[in-house]
Amino acid sequence: MNSSILNLLTAETTIEKEQKKNNHYIADIPSYARLNKSSDFTLQNKYFFANKDIYISKHNRYADYPAHTHQFLEINYMVSGNCHQTVDGREILLHQHDLLLIDIGCTHTIKKLNTNDIMINILFQNTNISIDWLNNLKKSQSLLYSLLLNRSYGEENINHFILFKHNNHSQINSVIENLVNEYVKKRPFYNEVISSYLQILLTELVRNYQIKPTSTLSSSQKTVTEVLHDIEHHYCEITLTKEAAKLGYNKNYLSNLLKNKTGKSFSGLLTYQRLINARLLLTSTNQPIRDIMEQVGITNKTFFYKKYKEQYSELPGKTRTSPKKILPTFSNN
Repeated sequence: MNSSILNLLTAETTIEKEQKKNNHYIADIPSYARLNKSSDFTLQNKYFFANKDIYISKHNRYADYPAHTHQFLEINYMVSGNCHQTVDGREILLHQHDLLLIDIGCTHTIKKLNTNDIMINILFQNTNISIDWLNNLKKSQSLLYSLLLNRSYGEENINHFILFKHNNHSQINSVIENLVNEYVKKRPFYNEVISSYLQILLTELVRNYQIKPTSTLSSSQKTVTEVLHDIEHHYCEITLTKEAAKLGYNKNYLSNLLKNKTGKSFSGLLTYQRLINARLLLTSTNQPIRDIMEQVGITNKTFFYKKYKEQYSELPGKTRTSPKKILPTFSNN
């Protein structure tokens, strides 16, 4: 983050000075912005979004922030330092450049931030965006997410928040810096620019974040995870024989393991991933369908059209003329 913006964020606010002096929380929003007046309160939309779509602020340091919930979605981004939080009963530790996305209705507490702990809050209420939307977007493009997370770990393990650990994604950091820069400088049309940056940020997060299951994986689950990862990234050239040799398994054993853990055969999984990528190309490029088939590793036109119809309930030509966000379903093969 550029030095001028960082200096503004590091400077102590009036509330921070009071909290530092008295070592206790000072309410940073008026009482009318709370749905109730108890220690556990709900922050209401009308205060934050009276004349804007997105509300950005620095989290005040030097005191614990009490338990509360939101009527909106919230992003916490660590510019520097660390932050301990509890979200829906789960302990979370944010490090520099980590990002936490919190859904509507989550109970949320934040431990005291110290001088070098700078956290940005980005609040938004776009009804077209939710944790489910992000998860569904990830599912629609990821074989690993669709199969292993949902089948082997269970939907109940998907929380109402997502922690994005820093993995040197400079693009994500750059988008957030632009968001904050626009908000601080408030140049003409800054609200519209911020809204555009938010959409880019969320899309970059879905594109880059890694799936980290909450439970410990068994040896067989780790093997299946690796196979699904390899199919997702090498779907054009991968074969069962090559994958079994790579992992040191008999190919019949590996085939049976996949069937047992995912309910699908290796060939079924491979076709599924190829169709996922074909659909992405159909909706994002003007390439001829024949070229798309070859690009994803399918040469038989009859087979491609049949499997595509089974998976998406429409033919490729229909997808191209009227794209829809349809999550795929599996046939038992």
